[in-house]
Amino acid sequence: MNEKNLTDLLEKVRDHRMDLETAVSHLKRLPFEDLGFAKVDTHRAVRTGFPEVIFGQGKTVDQICKIAESLAARSENILATRCDRNVYDEMICRGMTCRYHEAARIIVVNPAETKPVGSVTVISAGTADMPVAEEAAVTAETLGNRVTRIYDAGVAGIHRLLEYATQLQRSRAIVVAAGMEGALPSVVGGLVACPVIAVPTSVGYGASFNGLAALLGMLNSCASGVSVVNIDNGFGAGFQASLINQLDRLTAGSES
Repeated sequence: MNEKNLTDLLEKVRDHRMDLETAVSHLKRLPFEDLGFAKVDTHRAVRTGFPEVIFGQGKTVDQICKIAESLAARSENILATRCDRNVYDEMICRGMTCRYHEAARIIVVNPAETKPVGSVTVISAGTADMPVAEEAAVTAETLGNRVTRIYDAGVAGIHRLLEYATQLQRSRAIVVAAGMEGALPSVVGGLVACPVIAVPTSVGYGASFNGLAALLGMLNSCASGVSVVNIDNGFGAGFQASLINQLDRLTAGSES
């Protein structure tokens, strides 16, 4: 149940279009729904404005689908991350409405159009970093942000990045996905006034240690305003960029 659904429900009770017993039956599973293998946080959309996100890696296809069915009964734009096409195919077979973003390995269940706001820019250092960058971009788009992609613009050919200087300057948040030595976020951080969210990727040769070298390089960035998420965590970066981009909306009316 999202905020709009909850408001509609309470208005029906107030206007005597729904009796109290019926309303209670709708709300009794509000905190969570226990599926045995998962306790689905059906209340999260009311608390945070966005439903629980399903992390698909390590779950069976059936588990992912049952969690998605529980959430889909109450919310729109449910994200299932790190999912292969066979999960999407099973969701379709079960009659769910969903959209698969193959490069990002994200399924959006109950997709609904949003009016994109602000400006989030997602940059990948190389083509090999694009899957992680796409995870960030699709996440941010699903959360209602206007997203611009700049891919394959690493420091080995910095002129490719500088071509987009105007876009960088008008961004409210920037996500930078980079492997190897992870230098690109520091460069971007030195060019812009907005927050930069660095995502180390597991791309690189042996001494990159599956993204550890990039992670440590980003944590030691000399550019102010650069924060770092975990290795390959495009979802976390996209979500954080959305919070930054929509901070004015999220905090509206919160001050007394």
